[in-house]
Amino acid sequence: MHVKNYINFLLAFIVSFTSFFCVNVNAEPENVKPPYIEARNAIAIDAKTNRVLYEKNAHILTPMASTTKIVTALVALKYGDLNKKVTISAKAANIRGSVVGYKKGEEISLRELIYGLMLRSGNDAAIAIAEGISGSVEQFVQLMNEYATEIGLVDTHFESPHGLDSSMHYTTAYDLALATAKAKEIKEFNEIVSVKDVDAAAKGFSRGYHNINKILWQIPEANGVKTGYTGQAGKCLVTSVNKGGSDIIIVVINCPQRWRETKKINEFISKTYDFKLVIKKGEIVKSLCILPTKKTTNLVAKEDIRIPIKKGSAMDVQIKTPKDIEAPIYKDEKVGTINIYEDNDLIYTSPLCTENEVLKEKGIKKWYKFFK
Repeated sequence: MHVKNYINFLLAFIVSFTSFFCVNVNAEPENVKPPYIEARNAIAIDAKTNRVLYEKNAHILTPMASTTKIVTALVALKYGDLNKKVTISAKAANIRGSVVGYKKGEEISLRELIYGLMLRSGNDAAIAIAEGISGSVEQFVQLMNEYATEIGLVDTHFESPHGLDSSMHYTTAYDLALATAKAKEIKEFNEIVSVKDVDAAAKGFSRGYHNINKILWQIPEANGVKTGYTGQAGKCLVTSVNKGGSDIIIVVINCPQRWRETKKINEFISKTYDFKLVIKKGEIVKSLCILPTKKTTNLVAKEDIRIPIKKGSAMDVQIKTPKDIEAPIYKDEKVGTINIYEDNDLIYTSPLCTENEVLKEKGIKKWYKFFK
């Protein structure tokens, strides 16, 4: 039986508290050793599952230079009005380091400022965004730190929206990868960081923008994200590469050959992992009988579940649900989980949701069924 049909058959066949199937991903894996990466900190994760695919000193605190702006953009997209016009202040116009070149008194939309932030790494854009959203840089930085905690960045602290070196401005490669994965859930973020050139007239902007991120030209499947450089952080690069429908986030910090080393990590992942679509969005995984009605509800995945699996390993999928479920059950209620194992190690778990509701039966109909 074909592997795909075999998987579908076992998913549909309900036999017990736990459904289970096992697939051998590749009978003859390549013997690929992780490369030595000339960077102080590095990591690669799958954006959807956050599975770590490569790491080096990934949890050590480090300055991160302009890769800070990933979170600046994330906060701006979450809290800002993209059509709002922001007046460029003297503080923004006179900031040192990498700038777009905005002049004091110019009125620039928040949307355009985010393009200037991410494509040109504009420190002036960072200041203008902070002032436009929160009124001051200090209040915006407080918002950045609060949001960082909210999305699970436990080893990160910001002192600016641009990332110039300061004593209490730090992150880890792991936190930076998590923040990037979160940002890539936003459609507009993906559109901004993946574009190579922006025409002023086409967007209604004050000027055109050329993306300084060379990785977009060097890896055909790359779709972002951000460069960075300061004296303390060294050369940094956060990259997103699409592999079989999955985005892989690659982070290198203090990496003199950041383009070359990023490509080495990307090649290692391509040789080491297959990206398997285990369940499609909306696919029925299991049907449950709801007591005491004897009606059923289907359990479905709320999104495609695509997992990076090491070549040559066995992928095991277990569907776990309670033994007895009583009405009422409502649509989109979380009931049970799908757990995915690679060679007996749990690598991913996700809730399953009900496709339809099953309500309690009332009155005479309920008692009629009871006596019958």
